[in-house]
Amino acid sequence: MKHIVLVVGLFFGSYAIADYRASISTITPQIKARMIKGNSWRQGCPVSLNDLRYLRMTYRDFSGKDRQGEMVVNRTVAAEVTRIFGELYEADYPIRKMKLVSDYNGNDWQSIEADNTSAFNCRKATGSKHWSRHSYGKAIDLNSIENPYISRSGRIAHKASLQYRKRVHRNNRAVDRAVLLRNDKAVKIFKNYGWKWGGDWSGVKDYQHFSK
Repeated sequence: MKHIVLVVGLFFGSYAIADYRASISTITPQIKARMIKGNSWRQGCPVSLNDLRYLRMTYRDFSGKDRQGEMVVNRTVAAEVTRIFGELYEADYPIRKMKLVSDYNGNDWQSIEADNTSAFNCRKATGSKHWSRHSYGKAIDLNSIENPYISRSGRIAHKASLQYRKRVHRNNRAVDRAVLLRNDKAVKIFKNYGWKWGGDWSGVKDYQHFSK
């Protein structure tokens, strides 16, 4: 694996690995305004904006093109998230899109429908009254259509995800490689950093979900 270079300033850092680029910054007034207007953060959330970081990261989309994505995570995991996505990039793992959930009005359903990869969203856990790990910026949903949430009864809420109930790789197309299986390199990359995968849960399965 190529060496990852870290340059740290007082409030931000940046990483480079081959053509991969990533940066870490505090939540600027502009990003704060987007998060509030987009209903992803509000007063009463379990973390303050000072505890969050805004990331810009290169990813390969489903057509193989390099894109710059964005994500908000907890400051304690910001550096390792950029390393994780650097390794995903190096492994040629494709990502449909990577936008703030604020662009979907903080609506998890709409973000999933768009097959968006995202992290922070101040919301309750699915089917619970407790805060989701997303509310702390310590969870990431990766390619949410190809990696659906499946309830204990076997229900998949998003119609586009029904074809991915059977967890198998059928070919080498990007959309197929986006499907996460237990022995896939993408899953192992997250686990190497101590992140838990929703595909390992008993009963409920949340194949898109990684949490720290």
